[in-house]
Amino acid sequence: MEHVAVSAAPEAAVAAPGAAIAPAGAPAAWRAYARLAKLDIYDYYLSVPLVAAMVVATGSGATVGAGVGVTLAVLMLFLGGEVAMSAAMCTFDDVTGYRDGSDAVNYGPDAPARRLARKPLVAGTLTEPQAIRFGWATVAACVLCWLAAVALAPARPAWAVAGVIALAVCGFQYSWWLRISYNGFQEFFLAALGWLFVLPLYGLLTGRFDGFVAVQALVFGLGPLLFGVYSNTNDIPGDRAVGRKTVAVLVSPRGNAAFVGGCSALEAALLVGSAVAGIAPWWFPLVMAPVMALRARQWVLGFVRGDILIARRLGIHLHRLCCALLVGVDLAVAVFGGGL
Repeated sequence: MEHVAVSAAPEAAVAAPGAAIAPAGAPAAWRAYARLAKLDIYDYYLSVPLVAAMVVATGSGATVGAGVGVTLAVLMLFLGGEVAMSAAMCTFDDVTGYRDGSDAVNYGPDAPARRLARKPLVAGTLTEPQAIRFGWATVAACVLCWLAAVALAPARPAWAVAGVIALAVCGFQYSWWLRISYNGFQEFFLAALGWLFVLPLYGLLTGRFDGFVAVQALVFGLGPLLFGVYSNTNDIPGDRAVGRKTVAVLVSPRGNAAFVGGCSALEAALLVGSAVAGIAPWWFPLVMAPVMALRARQWVLGFVRGDILIARRLGIHLHRLCCALLVGVDLAVAVFGGGL
């Protein structure tokens, strides 16, 4: 999943993926597996505190009767499943990048600057069989966590259970089997993963589907998308070399800039339009105004000034700010009501 700058000719992607290979069967330090799982990338996990705040804001439904203990248990089990699924997704993405040589290109000539250790297969600290075994182990852990979460949930509406099943079946296939990110659906996947990390969990806890919750879920999913598309813009040569069909690869530079601008405008439309339509509190766009202003700055940095990686970094921080503001909005609604 992680995209980085490409500084070698695409043809180099077919060269030997790693300069050093760990001996078969050699014990691997836990740090190598943590890096393989990209445990430091926690942006999707912010869905859990967001859903917790949403539940507090609604203050009704199945959760009230279930008690705080059950609610916390479901939240923690779902979070465990998210961590395991993200680990599986990143692991299989690294295996695919190792096999097709794209990671060797992206982390090759200036590996120290690229933090080569973040790619244990290329660095030689893990073997491919070790990584694949770890990937399937994390898929199994995810399924177990989510089965337990569904079993304990105070509500099990069919749409929420279906969402959890869809996550379990498709989540690890970002670059594996279906190879969703290679076959033209990467951008949709990045956003949909965020939506499905929010809505089914909320449904399991409350048995409800609320308009304002749906708006927040859509905004949450757009966050990872709106730093992923800047990575894709930076990675056009490497992605094109290995046949990864991102929007940035498939359209012209002007078309790509328009697509990213359109996604940014969609986020603003959700933030403003939901209040105009009476779905969100009238003051919701005022609280979220910093997100809209910084999103415009992000686009200018990336597509006017050409600082794509700086724009990407801003997008990561902007997603985290957006989540914090959404949680604050929900808590304010819980304390003061929507007419604050």
